[in-house]
Amino acid sequence: MSQLNKPRIVEGDPRDLTLLDVNARFMRHETFQRLVSNIRADGHLTSTPLVWNDAESGRRIVLSGNHRVKASLEVGLERIHWMEIDDPLPRQRQIALQLSHNAVTGEDDPATLKALYEELEDVSMRLYSGLDDKTLELLEDVSVAGLTEAALDFATVAITFLPDEKKAAEDALESARKAASADARWLARMDQYTGMLDALDTTKSAHNVGNIAAALSIVLHLVERHLGDLTEGWYDPEQEAATRRGNAPIETVLATRTMPADAAAIVQQAIDRMARKNEIPPDQRWRALELWAADYLAGAA
Repeated sequence: MSQLNKPRIVEGDPRDLTLLDVNARFMRHETFQRLVSNIRADGHLTSTPLVWNDAESGRRIVLSGNHRVKASLEVGLERIHWMEIDDPLPRQRQIALQLSHNAVTGEDDPATLKALYEELEDVSMRLYSGLDDKTLELLEDVSVAGLTEAALDFATVAITFLPDEKKAAEDALESARKAASADARWLARMDQYTGMLDALDTTKSAHNVGNIAAALSIVLHLVERHLGDLTEGWYDPEQEAATRRGNAPIETVLATRTMPADAAAIVQQAIDRMARKNEIPPDQRWRALELWAADYLAGAA
């Protein structure tokens, strides 16, 4: 394999660069957003992409650093620096360069890495580093050899709720699960996962919060306020009929989980009386709502 000529440092518009169609190096959404935040804070790239100037096509192709270039575009940088090579590169040499830049990396000593991280007193600097306390505590115990062979693309999300938030979160998620339940079961698509992260990012930005659990709590409150919208999971308003068998969450019918206590007392009295008179089965108290609604519709007709 022949040696390459010495790369030269070039300054230019990142919009003039061509990103790889097939890039072996992936970056999870949250990692990419951290990269975007770091570049925005720095005002420029602090590591240099490798670009091949393909004289035949007239394109400048990014062999290494595609995510850094993408992030600079998202930040809105008009000028960045990159290393550029002009040598003719056969397809095999291009691939070899790309893979070598992805694969030839060092390894961090966990104890040293943790010691350096603990020297960072500024919380924003810890966030900038891309590490966290939990990750550092587990560095010595984690092995990813099995994941490398499987080439799995996954993300682990840990969310912590305060005690008073935990029950509300469980109730909201359970209502959403019940309302959307059907005879079929489907795995969520990756774009749905990305959409959830985008929703959390938007929520964090709108409410100026940095904690994911706090953002998810806000999202769940939105679900609470729009419980009636979940009727789409089981009801067709045009046909005025259920679209599936099974049970539907009663809170999606009423669009609320609660009602004023004095109003609830009147409903309670009426249902108790109907149950004592065997007008409804004692274990099917919801039948009272069905009878009241049927009487109303018959009178309206």
